[in-house]
Amino acid sequence: MTGEPSPTTHAPPATATLTRWRRRQAAYRHLWLGRLIFWGGAVAIGLLAVGFAELIDLCVATLRGLHAEYPFWPFLIAPAGGALVVWLTRRHFSGAEGSGIPQVMAEMARHGDRHKPLKPLLSLRIAIGKILLGATAIFSGFSMGREGPMVQIGASLMAAIGERLPRRLQVDRRHLLAAGGAAGIAAAFNTPLAGILFAIEELSRGLGERMSGLIITAIVIAGVVTQAFFGNYTYFGWLNIVSVASPHHPGMLLAIALMCGLAGGLFARLLIVTTSGGSGRLGEWRARRPVLFAAGCGLVVAALGWFSDGATFGTGYGEARQLLNQSGQLPWHYGLDKFLATLVSFASGVPGGIFAPSLAIGAGLGQNLGNLFGGGYLPGMINVLCMAGFLAAVTQTPITAFVIVMEMVSGYGLVIDLMIVSLLASGISRGVCPPLYRTLAMRYLRSAPAKPPVG
Repeated sequence: MTGEPSPTTHAPPATATLTRWRRRQAAYRHLWLGRLIFWGGAVAIGLLAVGFAELIDLCVATLRGLHAEYPFWPFLIAPAGGALVVWLTRRHFSGAEGSGIPQVMAEMARHGDRHKPLKPLLSLRIAIGKILLGATAIFSGFSMGREGPMVQIGASLMAAIGERLPRRLQVDRRHLLAAGGAAGIAAAFNTPLAGILFAIEELSRGLGERMSGLIITAIVIAGVVTQAFFGNYTYFGWLNIVSVASPHHPGMLLAIALMCGLAGGLFARLLIVTTSGGSGRLGEWRARRPVLFAAGCGLVVAALGWFSDGATFGTGYGEARQLLNQSGQLPWHYGLDKFLATLVSFASGVPGGIFAPSLAIGAGLGQNLGNLFGGGYLPGMINVLCMAGFLAAVTQTPITAFVIVMEMVSGYGLVIDLMIVSLLASGISRGVCPPLYRTLAMRYLRSAPAKPPVG
């Protein structure tokens, strides 16, 4: 020991402060980079929703034009298109079949359990197939919608973005999927509030509160993009409900809820049964010859379209708007025709959702019920209530259902009636059928990679 001071290993105070400042600035840069990437994904979801909507509208308009000029055209395009779409889906875009919402729920449910070798259900490849094959199916005459597919498309895009976010952000993948799915449905319907409620009511059960900011930000950005292209519009126009709404009629509300609850529960149960691959000739045919089965479903869809003079083809938005605005009459059996066409379309295994067709079925049932209950409510208002009730019964998400319909028709004057019908119809449906999307999601979780469930 010499008594001389040993050299210090600590940096001077000024150097330590500078180092901390640089680290803080680097952390801020990574944080804002992650935010910019996330916001860019929300913008992309909005743009995809706009492009998908335009593509679907073009397909529906083209099909109707061909059907008007060549009445037997659907009998050619429906079986051929259905067979082609199912073959491409199973061969190149496995996971794109059906609605898309069960796939997102299955991916969120299996988060953290990577030991089970399940096929991927969310990817950019699947999103591309969802758009192209879904549009082809609708052009072929199948009764499907684009809102459920937008949930899977939005979640797929956010899943891909999540792989590129800085790791230090520590964003839960489930939060990204819920934000992407909610933004997709909000942009598809142009109903931001409904997107938030859908994420809370269906997608985000059991997730932490940290997710709320991601969801709201994604929905707002996607909504701004869609409104920049389409404007502040509603799908079915601005119904002057406030000035004509009458006092509540409990008897009619109960009748609407009962009819929609039973019909919607039966519809959801049939969707589950027809896609279960169970016993019976149809189930065996669907399992062994899926492409041929899709062609057979196409023939049935064409026959239903011919019987309804083309009213069952496509999403059903045009027919629902016609019933709401009372701008024309549809056959009294339109609701039943659309019910059957959507059921057969879903069973075929083509990509497509049931939100829009369910609204059209509800409007068709409202047309029938309006002939029985005429006093107090205008026919268009009965259709609005039946749309919300049937959608709530099918999806068993009553809050989302009545908010979607309320925002789509600007029906704030009927908000109490919409809530009553939606809640009652959803409760009745639970006694008829288990939750549709969760039942289908469980199939994906139980399935082996080689034989994914269809629907």
